[in-house]
Amino acid sequence: MDSRFLLDLSERAGWTGAEAALGLVVVEVGDLPVWWAAPVALVAASAKAWVAKQLGRKGTASTLPAGKDPASLPRGA
Repeated sequence: MDSRFLLDLSERAGWTGAEAALGLVVVEVGDLPVWWAAPVALVAASAKAWVAKQLGRKGTASTLPAGKDPASLPRGA
C-alpha cells in the first residue's frame, strides 16, 4: 500500500476517534443522554475542519503537512 494513503487513513481515523471520544466525555461529564455524543462529535469535526482550513493546506481540511497530504500531490506521484 502507498505510504501516503496510510498516512491519510491514519489521520482520518485518528481524528474520528478523538472526536467520538470527546463526544462521549462531554455527555458523561454533562450527564446527558448518550445520543448527544453524535452531535457533539459532529461539532468537533466541523470545528477541526475549519481550523485546519485556516492553518493547514489551503482548500483542504487536512491537518497533514502539504508535502505529505495526498491532495497536495499530483496523481501517481
